Amino acid sequence: MDSASVCLARNGTAIQIAENENQKDHASWLHVAIKKLFQIKNLSLSDLDAVAVSIGPGSYTGLRVGLSAAKGFCFSLNIPLLAVGTLEIMANAARGESVELLCPMIDARRHEVFTAVFDKEMKNIMPPQAMIVSENSFDSFLLNHQVLFFGNGSEKVKPVIQHKNASFKKITNTASSLAYLSTELMKKKQFDDMAYIEPLYIKEFYTNFHLPLI
Repeated sequence: MDSASVCLARNGTAIQIAENENQKDHASWLHVAIKKLFQIKNLSLSDLDAVAVSIGPGSYTGLRVGLSAAKGFCFSLNIPLLAVGTLEIMANAARGESVELLCPMIDARRHEVFTAVFDKEMKNIMPPQAMIVSENSFDSFLLNHQVLFFGNGSEKVKPVIQHKNASFKKITNTASSLAYLSTELMKKKQFDDMAYIEPLYIKEFYTNFHLPLI
């Protein structure tokens, strides 16, 4: 996941989205992109009901920038904050695939990936973690289930995992993938405490954040 994205969403669906592929200027790009989104849709900050943000894993800088911006909007507008894990957001983007289990992977550099396993109902089967993948790392899942591996980390493990029940695919993931998940949290009023919420670093990584505005 090398890009940053931000979107405006209504009722769980993105209505306008902006993306930035340049990792070096995500921080300076963010607020300019948000301003343009509101201008395009002829909306104002007062129209927001909540702000949702991915909390990682990801880079220290990227997660800090994304969460700080989200907190700033929430504090100033007195609206709730909704935080969702990046791997869960990736899994949600792949829910339409015809497999039983979803295994998003983010390149954690060197020989590691950030990964987790979800079923099609988005139940977390294996919690987010940093892993050095071996040919037997997912045998307990692959024995009786079809597992889809995706995300930029899956490219480095594709030569390693050769099981017949393993498949690999490129899945597009942007802030729009967070819109549905955050709206469900909004309905349940599962808000995060802005005084205590912290990024899920796991370990330092490269820039990535998604900031949908709901």
